[in-house]
Amino acid sequence: MTARRVAADADVGTRWVALLRGVNVGGVAVRNPELTAVVEGIGGTDVRPVLASGNVVFTAPAPDAGPEHALAQDAAEATLRHRLERGLQDRFGRPVRVVLVRQDRLAALVDAFPFPVDAATHAYVVFSSDQDALEALVADPVEPPDRVAVGDGVVYWACPKGSSTDTPFAKRAATSRFRATTTTRNVNTLRRMA
Repeated sequence: MTARRVAADADVGTRWVALLRGVNVGGVAVRNPELTAVVEGIGGTDVRPVLASGNVVFTAPAPDAGPEHALAQDAAEATLRHRLERGLQDRFGRPVRVVLVRQDRLAALVDAFPFPVDAATHAYVVFSSDQDALEALVADPVEPPDRVAVGDGVVYWACPKGSSTDTPFAKRAATSRFRATTTTRNVNTLRRMA
């Protein structure tokens, strides 16, 4: 067990991974020191940005355990996501959508990637702040060379390297219908945060 996972199990808090949507593309720059400052400003500790692509791992206080622990976790996640989105908007002057995932859950999602990955394959996980959007994304049949599978609140996607912006599924995911609520991460990047 890593030091990060030990911290998540302690009473000090829960390790979270925040995936920011639409930053460091299209002229919207969020530098890691600024991202760290925002997360610390909402009470996050042990903040660790990963790459320069809107990924950050941090610890936040865990809700009290009790009979309604699962409900408390859901409420804590929603509150934390809202505070982070508001902090980012205040800092950068524009709305920034965030998908928030517990670090232990992210590790399980990465471990569950269903397709073989080799040197010729890009492996991705599509996250969304709107479960209905994910369901709509996979409602239509997927054409080769894409391989798509539904996971636990995510969509797994594999495609040939060099084609991750021009396959049929990539084009579908990039439409305005999905762009506002989904964010896609490479499995290798996710492993660095899990």
